[in-house]
Amino acid sequence: MGDTAPPRHDTAPVRHDPAPAGHLVLDGLVKTYPGKDGAAVRGVDLAVERGRLLALLGPSGCGKSTTLRMIAGLVPPTAGRISVDGRDLTDTPVHRRDMGVVFQSYALFPHLDVARNVAFGLEMRKTPKAELKRRVGEALDLVRLGPLAGRRIAQLSGGQQQRVALARALVVGPAVLLLDEPLSNLDAQLRAAMRDEIVRIQRETGVTTVFVTHDQQEALSMADSVAVMNQGRIEQVGTPEDVYERPERPFVARFVGRANLLDGTVTGHTGDTTEVALPGLGTVAAAGDRATGARTATGRTATVMLRPHRIALAAAAPGAGSGSGTGSGGARGTVLSAGYAGETVAYRVRVGDSGPVLDVEQPTGTRESYGPGTEVELSWDPAAPRLVSAGEGTE
Repeated sequence: MGDTAPPRHDTAPVRHDPAPAGHLVLDGLVKTYPGKDGAAVRGVDLAVERGRLLALLGPSGCGKSTTLRMIAGLVPPTAGRISVDGRDLTDTPVHRRDMGVVFQSYALFPHLDVARNVAFGLEMRKTPKAELKRRVGEALDLVRLGPLAGRRIAQLSGGQQQRVALARALVVGPAVLLLDEPLSNLDAQLRAAMRDEIVRIQRETGVTTVFVTHDQQEALSMADSVAVMNQGRIEQVGTPEDVYERPERPFVARFVGRANLLDGTVTGHTGDTTEVALPGLGTVAAAGDRATGARTATGRTATVMLRPHRIALAAAAPGAGSGSGTGSGGARGTVLSAGYAGETVAYRVRVGDSGPVLDVEQPTGTRESYGPGTEVELSWDPAAPRLVSAGEGTE
């Protein structure tokens, strides 16, 4: 690949905030393609601290892989900047970026054995033979494949091939490691094991890592921080706990875990919570008003999130019927369906006679089971409701 990158057109939107600080920084990154409506990536700002693992999480087509490929230098950005340690790499060719990349397909050379595959990057750098041999041995030991150095790629399992790809990316000592859905080709059991392996290797090497995935469980279990993408934009960046427990937008609440999203009307405020009247459920106090701290005006519409596992079920008292909501912290309803899912039972419950249908998850074996048609009482901790969207008006 030549040293001259295709010309870029600096058409990024006007910035109102300074660029974020970090080891790897993306500043207003944009990617458009001729003949396609809209941008594949729309003004992405990100900062990854040194030695941390960031997951780019989102559905297919959201722009996460395009973002990763722009970081790697495989796709030129239309606008914006990419820097590592303050050095602008936006127009730097791939082989000079000091980055290791592991692709979804692994892209291994079938005609070379394991050791030669791992050594490829060092050979391209004309590394002295003694140093090359030492570093290849260290990389294979890191991924626990030392005894398989002479094996052909076709003789390896999927998990072993993935570890060869990791060793090849790490052997050159990259400043940044980029992983593009490297676990998607593995079965569920092996995928779970490889999550732990990748985290172990990343912790041992201390390499700054960006991991692309559409699997929320991978992102939540592996990453130090998660950037949730949708339609080319970043919806929210935070720790796994932040994006799961404190989503800032309905899309994040829906995509990261299961969620009941309930529309209502703001009736007031108490301390740090917003009081929202929800049809069939009464008024709840929901934490999490807009990040600016401005309160949503009374009378505005608002969306409240209630996670299924935060709702408890109990048999309704005799004669209680299927009345409407009991206000903050509870309601009555009727079970519409119950699905056994191993560790949990997933219920669908209609509140009252014509209220909202709620998803409810209960641990298997710890509570009574309820079949369709059962009258139940629903309850939740008053702190469980979370405000994830509100009208534009503030007070």
